[in-house]
Amino acid sequence: MNTFTQAGTFLIQSLGSLYLSVVLLRFLLQWVKADFYNPISRFLVKATHLPSKPLRKLFPTFRSFDMASLVLALLVQWLAIQLTASINGAGLINILLALSWGAVGAVSLVLNLYLYGLLVIIIVSWVAPQSRHPILLLLNQLLAPVMEPFRRIIPPLGGLDLSPIFMFLVINMLQIFVRGVAGYLQLPAPIVPGI
Repeated sequence: MNTFTQAGTFLIQSLGSLYLSVVLLRFLLQWVKADFYNPISRFLVKATHLPSKPLRKLFPTFRSFDMASLVLALLVQWLAIQLTASINGAGLINILLALSWGAVGAVSLVLNLYLYGLLVIIIVSWVAPQSRHPILLLLNQLLAPVMEPFRRIIPPLGGLDLSPIFMFLVINMLQIFVRGVAGYLQLPAPIVPGI
């Protein structure tokens, strides 16, 4: 692999992962019914509005499940995979294989978003517990529905919330499962954003 191929692969992977994160965050925030008057939410909606507009006619939102954003995420993954494969000389990839690789990459990215979001919330709770920054408010709204089952099982002990530890364990177990599926699908890591 020459320098231009590496640079092109890096650029496509970085931009693909960044935009995929934006699309998946819009899906997740709509799924948890987060505050869409938050400036971060408004940015996510504006950044995904144009490409998702025609998809919304084909795939309407059902309750809070935004199917158009999921389809857009798969299309972004497919495009990034195909561009990366073309740059690396692999030519056209079977669309079903690329979509299955893209789905695994998207699930991996969602797990990473939850993992890093949880880390940010924990660190900020130690450093600046009274912070009302818009990103922190959205992270709390995003993590609250996922944390609720853990908090029901393990209530706070003397003001110490141990539920994030168990959420870390579950996320890591899910990541191991996703890596197993990626291995089964013979997913080439340098080609798929999110892995």
